[in-house]
Amino acid sequence: MLVDPATGELTAVAQPALDAHRQGHTEASEVTEGPDGRSEESPEVENELFLQQLETSTEPCVTADDLVAEIRRGRRAVGEAARAAGACAVAMPTAVLVDDEQDLTPKPRYRRIEAEYGELARQALVCAMHVHVEVDGDEEGVAVIDRIRPWLPVLIALSANSPYWRGVDTRHASWRSQIWSRWPTGGPQEPFGDVAGYRRTATRMMEWGASLDAGMLYFDVRLAESFPTIEIRVADVCTEVDDALLLALLARALTETAARDWRAGTEPPAYRADLLRVASWRAGRFGLGGPLVHPLRGERAEAREVVAALLDHVGPALEDSGETELVRDLFERMVSRGGGATRQRRVFERTGELRAVVHDLVRRTEESWSGPG
Repeated sequence: MLVDPATGELTAVAQPALDAHRQGHTEASEVTEGPDGRSEESPEVENELFLQQLETSTEPCVTADDLVAEIRRGRRAVGEAARAAGACAVAMPTAVLVDDEQDLTPKPRYRRIEAEYGELARQALVCAMHVHVEVDGDEEGVAVIDRIRPWLPVLIALSANSPYWRGVDTRHASWRSQIWSRWPTGGPQEPFGDVAGYRRTATRMMEWGASLDAGMLYFDVRLAESFPTIEIRVADVCTEVDDALLLALLARALTETAARDWRAGTEPPAYRADLLRVASWRAGRFGLGGPLVHPLRGERAEAREVVAALLDHVGPALEDSGETELVRDLFERMVSRGGGATRQRRVFERTGELRAVVHDLVRRTEESWSGPG
């Protein structure tokens, strides 16, 4: 999100920020030499649906250290671009303050989305964190998609970082996830069974007008169109880099675990999509602050118990990647300082000012790429 540094309100300066980013890297010949002697391209910064936001992405990463470095590099790029346009770039999923203006990015596709979906599109000024994980072809990808479904609400709870929406406390930990589930293709889906089932469902949805194209298939997890990956799309954008890292490592471990189960002939769990929708709602409602749905027992359980079940489920994959202790440490750090939604509410309880919540988000975002740690 792009906000005015004085008022904390959203500001529609995406295009001048993007122009500044591109101009800066043009002047530097767009490519510099990295410390290992290889060419290092500028981080990708792109337009999004609204002029009050920008999108960043990382290069494919193998290690946790590589991913942290890429996230920080992308945040630095978008932060410097925003500064050049007189704004701050903030890792926050929803507009905290009252925001009556939604300035659509003037691209034909975005205008068509607004014309077709009306208020659904106008309320889509939100920021998520999508995690791509490489798979060995579409067949494996669909097998993974069908097997990780019950665990995705846990990722929503871990990432929950959007309690406020345009000046209102929503009483949810992740209001962004509730907004996105309104789209006709959003939220959990029934198991697809195989690639043909996936393609058949996607085609029917597009034929019926639920999406204009494959880019608007807003499934909780989908096959990526341009990469050899699945794309897990349930998480709020995380203000803390540690939280983003935790979500990414769990997403990869879930993918690896599901792929192993598929290769071993283990059938996907039989979970109704309507019940998964309820589990996702509970995760968005409470985050880590209330009971969640236990994916194995199908009953409410304390959040820590549900996360423990997730860590046990992906334990062998984490062990093989050498990330068991790191993931457990990242989770304990999240609990000790409070998840994203909890931290925002603490600031409001201390100050009584939503503006202070935004300024704290600005500070923490900028520290994530320019400050200590």
